[in-house]
Amino acid sequence: MELGRATWRQVEATAGDALLAVPLGSLEQHGPHLPLDTDTRIAEALARGLADRRTGVVVAPAVAYGASGEHAAFPGTLLVGHEPLAALLVELVRSARASFRGVVFVNAHGGNEAALADVARRCGTEGDDVLVWRATVPGGDAHAGRTETSLMLAVDGDAVRPELAEAGCTEPIDALLPRLRAEGVRPVSSNGVLGDPTGASAEEGRALLDALVADLTASVTQRWSAS
Repeated sequence: MELGRATWRQVEATAGDALLAVPLGSLEQHGPHLPLDTDTRIAEALARGLADRRTGVVVAPAVAYGASGEHAAFPGTLLVGHEPLAALLVELVRSARASFRGVVFVNAHGGNEAALADVARRCGTEGDDVLVWRATVPGGDAHAGRTETSLMLAVDGDAVRPELAEAGCTEPIDALLPRLRAEGVRPVSSNGVLGDPTGASAEEGRALLDALVADLTASVTQRWSAS
């Protein structure tokens, strides 16, 4: 069930037994070849994948703005700070109490992590059952490289502009973090790419999506007994 398309009677019929999956993304630059809402689209695809694999999951409309301060120098990036983002998500959890047994945040944007850590702490203190899960690809590049390009080719290939794809800064993200935090992305990579999209494919993207959905589903099942 998609919450935005449901009626209140449909939600009431779940008798409070359903889990609410909330996709979290961003609206930020993703190089010259990927759309600004890349993270949001990926988060939505993962949440739908969870609902396909596990019964009793309702997918909420995505929170499409994230903490993206490091990308602020690129036109089109719209962002919110960590504190207002955390406040919004806590309020969503509070309002979900009456209808859902728990909330799963499906996060596809690394910049949201600090806010989500605060959300998990505050919601736990208030007795809410919340799982924070982040899409992570071991060995994947950091931003708008092969990993995200492959994922987007699988999610919505028409939104990708492969003829505009180009490599950016390919230094390891751990080495770049101090500069990224101090200066933002643009001084480090003028085209906004942290990685190299060369070799990206829809086939690889589908395999990545499948692995991520499997991990998400396992995390949810571990937290809540299978229904």
